[in-house]
This record gives sequence, C-alpha cells and structure tokens, in this order.
Amino acid sequence: MLGALRLEPVDRTPVWFMRQAGRSLPEYRAVREKYGLLDICLHPELCAEVTLQPVRRLGVDAAILFADIMLPLLSIGIDLDIVERVGPVLARPIRTGADMATLRALEPEDDIAFVLEDIRCILQQLDGTVPLIGFSGAPFTLASYLVEGRPSRDFLQTKRLMYASPEVWHDLMQRLAGIVSAYLLAQAGAGVHALQLFDSWIGALSVDDYQRYVQPYTRSVIDSLADTGVPLVHFGTGTAALLESMRDAGGTTMGVDWRIPLDIAWARVGYDRGIQGNLDPLVLLGPWEVVEREAEGILRRASSRPGHVFNLGHGIHPQTSPDQLERLVEFVHAFTADDAA
Repeated sequence: MLGALRLEPVDRTPVWFMRQAGRSLPEYRAVREKYGLLDICLHPELCAEVTLQPVRRLGVDAAILFADIMLPLLSIGIDLDIVERVGPVLARPIRTGADMATLRALEPEDDIAFVLEDIRCILQQLDGTVPLIGFSGAPFTLASYLVEGRPSRDFLQTKRLMYASPEVWHDLMQRLAGIVSAYLLAQAGAGVHALQLFDSWIGALSVDDYQRYVQPYTRSVIDSLADTGVPLVHFGTGTAALLESMRDAGGTTMGVDWRIPLDIAWARVGYDRGIQGNLDPLVLLGPWEVVEREAEGILRRASSRPGHVFNLGHGIHPQTSPDQLERLVEFVHAFTADDAA
C-alpha cells in the first residue's frame, strides 16, 4: 500500500475500500446494536475493533480509522447530531458573519484527544500488519454541511452564500482550512501512515467556482502537511471536470469515482501522481461475473503502472455482501500478482 502511494513498483495492486469499517459487515452491526457511532469513537478499544474488522474479514491492504468527518466540528462545540440514515443535522446552520463565532480553532490535544488515543490503540493492535489511513473531510464538504444544515442534493444555501456573501464564505473556508489542517497534522503526529482528504460533494461546483471559492483553501491544507512526509489521497466524487484543478490543489494520489475511465483520469492528472479507484460501488450488488469483468477492466486500464491503489469510486453500500468484497480483494491480488510475475 505505502509503496503504491509512493509510486514504487509493487508485487500486487493494493486494495482497500471506503466505508470498509462499517455498515456492510455483520460483526459491525453487532457492535452497533450496543453502541452508537460516537460511543465507538470515544472508546479506543471499540474503535480499534471496528477498524480492524475489515482487515481480518476481507484481507484488505490498509485499515482506515473509524470516525465521522464531523468529529472535529463536534469537538469544537458545533451543535449537530449525526442522524442514522440521514447524516449530519445542525441545530443552527452557519450562514452569516455573526455565525462564525462558533467556529473556533481546533486544539487537538484537548479537543480530539480521544481520536489520538484511538489511533495509538489501533496501531498497537495492527502491530505493523497493514498501514493505517487517517482522514478528514475537506473544507468545502464540511462547509456544505454547516451551511445547508443537513445533507443536500442541490447545495442551494451553500452556493447562495458563496455568490451573495463572498466575504462570509472566505472567512468560513479559512477557518475550516485551519481546523482541517490541525486535525490532519495531529493524526500524522499520532502515527497514521497515510491520509485521505474527502471532498465528497465538490462535484457540485464548476471549474471556475472551484478555483475561486475552494482551491486556495484545499491547497493550504495539503501544503501544511508537506513536512510530515505522509502520503495523501485527495478524493472527490463527480470530479471529471475538476481533475486538473484538484491536482493543482495537491495530493500525492488522486482518488477518482467511477464516472470517468481510470486511464483517462490518470493521463489528465499526470503520471507523477498515483491514482486510487474506481469501481462503481453498486456493481458489487450484481453477480460475480459482472464484478470480475468491471474490476479487470479497471486493472487493465491501470496497465500495471506504479501508483495504482484499487478502491471503489465511493463508499461501500450497506447491502453489499462481505463475501463479494472478500472475493474482489482476492481477485485483484491474484490478477495483478500474475502481471507482476
């Protein structure tokens, strides 16, 4: 995994899945019958158990910290609730300059001490078997939740704020960039081996809007991590029009969704970056022969070029069979080991 993120030749393509630690695994559901999501995050042993479940069950090449992208905002006192099957819901959305007072700087040792303890506990239990990925939501994706007050399809309030009150928008993004930087730096300091920046909803923007309202803040986050030496995957969905702009914002590896062929995306990003992706998560709900065909197509597009990390184009759907996931991991490993040989 780490070799691929560093563009080094590897003996097989590494595999991990977004949302692998969670909804599709029956052992995770058993934990959730007793504990809420935040309860798991607040108890290192529970967090380690959930984080390691897919490593044991699926044979993936990396663990990813079990957390929610809203944790740093919850930790600075933002009044929100993570509603099952809905997502983050805020009691009072942030839409004016006066609302900015609630967005104070993140003090990691005080505000997210539990996350750092989670990381230390997970690393101890992993004992070097696979690397641990830390992560954060990107400033725009966090801003969209704060401004909309809940998940959105059209991002009406977010764009209204961008266009009608740009000074408020830029203040919001600057504050969030500081929070995200502090959060990721703390994770790197605690020992994670790689990081992913999730800009899940960035595809709602045009290229011009991305460059004007978002790119400088994403770049500042990624630049702040340069001295850590920790590789970073920069991921978004619906980003076919934004790939070059996202590349310019930074990241050692670009994560792409299924809406663009992997080889075309890689050529546009440039071969000096790695690429992660990009199977449509819903393909996994189909028969194995379809999964195998689509996965093989992605691997052939990667052409055994150093720097490919196999993943889905977004998170695992809850109805996905763990057996299907395990079989996919085995297929990718076997197919690419044959190529390497």
